Amino acid sequence: MTRWLVTGAAGMLGRDLVDVLRHHGEVTAATRGDLDITRQREVAAAVAGHDIVVNAAAWTDVDGAEAAEEAATAVNGHAVAGLARACTATGARLIQISTDYVFRGEATAPYAEDADPDPVNAYGRSKLVGEQAVRGLLPAAGYVVRTGWLYGAHGSNFVATMLRLARERDTVDVVDDQLGQPTWTRALAAQVAALGGAVLTGAAAAGVYHGTAGGHTTWYRLARAVFAAAGHDPDRVHPTTSDRFPRPAARPAYSVLGHGRWTAVGVPPQPCWRDQLTSAIGNSAQ
Repeated sequence: MTRWLVTGAAGMLGRDLVDVLRHHGEVTAATRGDLDITRQREVAAAVAGHDIVVNAAAWTDVDGAEAAEEAATAVNGHAVAGLARACTATGARLIQISTDYVFRGEATAPYAEDADPDPVNAYGRSKLVGEQAVRGLLPAAGYVVRTGWLYGAHGSNFVATMLRLARERDTVDVVDDQLGQPTWTRALAAQVAALGGAVLTGAAAAGVYHGTAGGHTTWYRLARAVFAAAGHDPDRVHPTTSDRFPRPAARPAYSVLGHGRWTAVGVPPQPCWRDQLTSAIGNSAQ
């Protein structure tokens, strides 16, 4: 039986990972209260006895990282190196959850897994440090899964916010000049589980994989789809531009990732973002 360790198990993605992976083996769910990933001795003890570690623990405050990059990097970068060292010592594989924010966002075609990272903000830089640690310390047993525009049932996120605003406001202004791939945490968790299975059979080479939904859209078009799926009039959503909502951290204008490596692994790419959204909202209504 496969023994999984999920760090960040109380987070939006972490909770779905734990739920899904329980169908694929024995899972140790380590919340922040259970395990501080910045403490090497705790990490070494936690990793022992597991086959695959999925690191969903992270500093996720993108804007906050601008004023606290060192603290963000301690969690998103240096602590990941500690996890990688612990995996090296025990022979465990490490699946590190990373981000589309490692790219500048100036492309005009989906970023391939081997595209050169060039982060535009502190959060992206901190996550890139973690990626580099995994690939440097675990060249044959380290897996980086980049994702983006996540939403799910267990935390604050854009889809949940739009559902709330649909009940509270007559109209909503949403930016229409950023492209990305809205990704349901449940779909990502299922893909991570499939990747883990391929890892154990030797079908998945170490390296970078892109774990985002198929297709792409803007925040504005996503908001319209959320309204429509929940039975609200999508014309209540109005387009605007990013400069109307200035934030401390710059956001990539183009966060679309390619999924070319999944074919070789035998794991299907994720469904289209619209199909994922339909499933997520239908799931939440049950």
